[in-house]
Amino acid sequence: MNPRLKKLIGLFILLPGLLLYIGVVVTLAERIPEFWLAKLAYFMATGVAWAAPTIPFIRWMNKETPPSKGKAP
Repeated sequence: MNPRLKKLIGLFILLPGLLLYIGVVVTLAERIPEFWLAKLAYFMATGVAWAAPTIPFIRWMNKETPPSKGKAP
């Protein structure tokens, strides 16, 4: 697959996905007790959790595809 196409696909998947994630995090944050340590732990965990699915996806987008064996250079 063409690297430019991969990045375009990634753009259309990552941006809405991150916006959805932010919306869920902010909505759930209203249910966290007002204790500062609970808020700190929640936002630290959710601030890092978005990277778990995002990093492998970005690696896939940037990975070079091997050339086909049947095509001449």
